[in-house]
Amino acid sequence: MYDNILVPTDGSETAENAVDQAVDLASKYGATVHALYVVDVDATSYSLGTEQVDRIRQGNLEEMTEVKSDADEATGYVRDRAAEHGVDVEEHITAGEPARAIRKFVEDNDIDLVVMGSHGRSGLKRVILGSVTEKVLRRTRLPVLVVDVHGETDIEA
Repeated sequence: MYDNILVPTDGSETAENAVDQAVDLASKYGATVHALYVVDVDATSYSLGTEQVDRIRQGNLEEMTEVKSDADEATGYVRDRAAEHGVDVEEHITAGEPARAIRKFVEDNDIDLVVMGSHGRSGLKRVILGSVTEKVLRRTRLPVLVVDVHGETDIEA
């Protein structure tokens, strides 16, 4: 039923709860978990200079130690949780507008299910869902399992 499960992560507590759900499902279905960290270029541009944002957009994160560290920590958490359950995991880091980057990843990688947190680290939160989660949910044509901060789930198809 599920061969490839995507779990977008920003390292937040809600994302970590989503990771637990994704790993659990992957272990039941023998699926691979794809951990995706998206460097939000729009949010980052407020704290970095133009040259640094251009590097991020081009995928040159090696020189951006703080950004690279955050990404590695978030995807590393997925890797470690998956390893505890014998689940295969692939770590991915990209840059862009998060919802758009997640949708593009889904389209390009034969993903069967997206498991994501209802809210992440973004500033203002939506009333019901985080803005990234809502955009992915509304504009993706495959099942999206939404996990809240307490680990509760709600699946939409």
